[in-house]
Amino acid sequence: MNGRSGVPHDVQPVAAVLAEIPLFRVLGESGIQSTARAGLARRYRSGQIIFHQGDPGESLYVLLDGLVKVVFTTEHGDEIVLNMLGRGDTFGEMALLDGSPRSASIVTARPSWVFALPRARLLELMREHPGLADEFLRMLGHMVRRLTGQAADLAFLDLGGRLAKLLLQLAGKHGTTEGVVDLPGLTQSDLAALIGATRPAVNRALQSLVSRKLIAIEGRTITLLDVAALRKRGGL
Repeated sequence: MNGRSGVPHDVQPVAAVLAEIPLFRVLGESGIQSTARAGLARRYRSGQIIFHQGDPGESLYVLLDGLVKVVFTTEHGDEIVLNMLGRGDTFGEMALLDGSPRSASIVTARPSWVFALPRARLLELMREHPGLADEFLRMLGHMVRRLTGQAADLAFLDLGGRLAKLLLQLAGKHGTTEGVVDLPGLTQSDLAALIGATRPAVNRALQSLVSRKLIAIEGRTITLLDVAALRKRGGL
């Protein structure tokens, strides 16, 4: 695994982020502190792989800071970006449940700070705190609903609508300021993969939104100029 390893981390900053996440909030202050001590926090540069598709699922990961891409690689070597994750998001859950290899790779899109909690400790915590298992199931339910929503978008929204909805989601979750999508670490090909399109088609759709004064593009930064119109375009 890339990144710095083997260096003891400061428990308090890790615990502070874990306390913001419903999955861990049920543990209470002392439980969160012990959880922070039980795992390992590492920092990664942009473009580093946190784990590869096919790796064994040995830990639950929490993104303490930064931005990562969930990347699926086909048997022919083609890569598809399935999702973007930001501060407070968890990943690696599925492999923990069924013992199967990782179903996708996680690649940092920006410098990131990541906490890994060993599977054995997570299972101990679930036995000690039944509420944690309930939250874990709720988290998986949210994941299923997100995937269902993505399938519905592909069926019922045109490319412009899917792009408008994606930009709103990125600005809300990963934007540096309100109404701004900062794209370092993301490419138009990444955006295309997230909405089931090609890069040229996304480029044309972006320019269409610019011409209608719904967004402005400067370098790798997109500013949402008319959020209400974008929400309508995205069926929200």
